[in-house]
Amino acid sequence: MTADTNTGTRAEAPAGAATGAATGTTAAHPPAPHPPSPRRPVRAVPLGPRSLAALALVSAVGVVAFGWPFLAPPASQLSAHAEDAPWLFAGLLVLLVAVVAATISESGLGPKAVAMLGVLAATGAALRPIGAGTAGIEPMFFLLVLSGRVLGPGFGFVLGSVTMFASALLTGGVGPWMPFQMLAMGWFTMGAGLLPGRTRLRGRGELLLLAGYGFLAAFAYGTVMNLAGWPFMGTLASNIAFDPHAAVPANLARFAAYCLATSMGWDLGRAVCTVVLTLALGPAVLRALRRATRRAAFETAVTFDAPGA
Repeated sequence: MTADTNTGTRAEAPAGAATGAATGTTAAHPPAPHPPSPRRPVRAVPLGPRSLAALALVSAVGVVAFGWPFLAPPASQLSAHAEDAPWLFAGLLVLLVAVVAATISESGLGPKAVAMLGVLAATGAALRPIGAGTAGIEPMFFLLVLSGRVLGPGFGFVLGSVTMFASALLTGGVGPWMPFQMLAMGWFTMGAGLLPGRTRLRGRGELLLLAGYGFLAAFAYGTVMNLAGWPFMGTLASNIAFDPHAAVPANLARFAAYCLATSMGWDLGRAVCTVVLTLALGPAVLRALRRATRRAAFETAVTFDAPGA
């Protein structure tokens, strides 16, 4: 009877105790959270509603700041002050980019994401002067494409803006064009984070996608930056300069001629350099970035055990 009673007691032991003994965990020490899966898209900066609204606002103002020569009627006051408008928009964009960066930071730019941002921004800023002034060879563009792809659009926008700001300070390229460069580079890097197939596409297909995006985006970046500087020309070069009194089709023809005459070779060099570096170094850089994001575990909350637990 005693043996039967003891056996029954052992059989009725709580299941949780047996499970805890088998797994080596107790209620006081819950199992550690698993790191993100390699196939799961990691976003160092998750975009919330406020961040998305701020991005939409600054993008809308940026479109106006870049494209006002084609949006403002010839008789408007903005066209009458064509020489002053770029300065006005430059000052406005500085404030808006700062607001967007602050808003995104409040959405979850933790210490690990800040560290990653600092390393990548410093690397991009150091890469920019390597080919400056030589046929548009700018290695920083390929690094920003790959970083935006791995870390997502929110991190990409902040990284592009901060990298351009840091490189401007490093090279002495501070001027009314800098806010336009910051916004355009933020768009450039954010676009890489919005490309499809972040969880499924790997290997040669992903490299070709990123190389194609880098090629087209390099031309797009050069074109929008031409819009920022084009109105400064005044009427010094009458056949390609912005004419505030001309109709939109005439100014479009002037702008196309301006791009062909001044930046086509530079944009082509930037695009080819981005493609070559993406195809040559892309696999190693993508692996390194993905390994770093997995180890950083941006989406895992940092917790501390109570003393003596």
